Amino acid sequence: MKRQQIIFLIITIFLSITAIAQENVLPTKAQVNWADDEIGVLIHFDMPVFKPEYKWRRDMGNHPDVSIFNPTELDTDQWVQSAVAVGAKYAVLVAKHCSGFSLWPTKAHDYNIANTPYKNGEGDIVREFIKSCKKYGIKPGIYASTGANGFLEVDNPGKTLQNNPVKREKYNEIVKMQLTELWTNYGKLFEIWFDGGVLPVARGGFDIKSLALTYQPDAIAFQGPFGYKNNIRWVGNEEGLAPYPCWSRADATTSSSGVTQIKGLNGNPEGEFWCPGEADFPLRRNNTFQGGWFWHKGEDNRLFSLDELMDKYQKSVGRNTNMLLGIVIDDRGLVPDADVKRLIEFGAKIKETFGKPLAKTKGKGRTLELKLKSKEPLTHIVIQEDILKGENIRKYELKGKRDGEWIHITAGQSVGHKRIEKIDGDFDALKLIITESEGPITIRNFATYNN
Repeated sequence: MKRQQIIFLIITIFLSITAIAQENVLPTKAQVNWADDEIGVLIHFDMPVFKPEYKWRRDMGNHPDVSIFNPTELDTDQWVQSAVAVGAKYAVLVAKHCSGFSLWPTKAHDYNIANTPYKNGEGDIVREFIKSCKKYGIKPGIYASTGANGFLEVDNPGKTLQNNPVKREKYNEIVKMQLTELWTNYGKLFEIWFDGGVLPVARGGFDIKSLALTYQPDAIAFQGPFGYKNNIRWVGNEEGLAPYPCWSRADATTSSSGVTQIKGLNGNPEGEFWCPGEADFPLRRNNTFQGGWFWHKGEDNRLFSLDELMDKYQKSVGRNTNMLLGIVIDDRGLVPDADVKRLIEFGAKIKETFGKPLAKTKGKGRTLELKLKSKEPLTHIVIQEDILKGENIRKYELKGKRDGEWIHITAGQSVGHKRIEKIDGDFDALKLIITESEGPITIRNFATYNN
């Protein structure tokens, strides 16, 4: 073989391998573990609980005095037990929301828990929360808004009001100090949460990606800095409703503006990045106080009903996203009694409906059959792809066998970690047919339920 032919062959093989590698976008270990957890909670507790008329954006420079923050019955064990009751595997504490008030004794500024009456200034709610998470086997996460801070007169996506370069640099140092405190003083975090994304260096921010890689390299990052390997994305609403289809892969993670901007909320099965969705919503209705994220007296009757919550579960977890449920803390420092009751009911209903399959199987290939002992009235079908090997199913069909005849039930697109199909019919067997795919198919779980 001539030398030129050998060189051409080597180049061809290299380009082919490169193309295959680019197509085979896979999740990180952290992203796989996160998907397996399926349910998390997001806990909000800030100044509006004690001064409901306060609005951080309107009242910049006129923030509530720290003396009003005094939750005399605060119990983070009760918070985390509420998360356990709903079936959550991880919990994210809002350590600093948009007011700028910090739930830990930060050295960055005085607007923090150390200067309140709570425990005579000796309290650290972040530390108490982390301790409770460890006690009850919940993976801890921390939300710390870098984009907004009413106390420091900063608005999204992290710009000082007059866009003063000196103030901008000072604010960057404060953000860096606070994130360093949160990421080094409380141990390993499961998830770090950036509401509204991260302002990149090119637009005046600082290098948050490098800081995360230094201190929390294995954490999942909601709307994290571009290029961070464990990023996840927003689904476009705070209603717990993922679009369908909802692919784990996407064309982008964050835009240059620092605000999450996926090109199409559905993602893209051919996308360059593995960046799955997290569907967040509050337990209280979105049209209640502060979007339902914060407690307000007299709104205990504004909780979503059990049927509404189950619908959200099936349209989040059942559409290949994680469900992140917002829990309020009242002025006592507790999850309200009505909310605890609803969380217990919701967790029990999920377990009742999906805890024990009537039948299940797994396997490889384009067709998989699930046989039942007898003809049964079925309510749900669950399909799970082995995402360790990628997101390879593009389209599928489900059929049910009745009186010896295979009947079309439904057809769908993305599966990913989990797809839940709601059905209504009596069948003695089910068949999953993959009608379009990219790469080998491994079905991790194909199950049916009748609850």
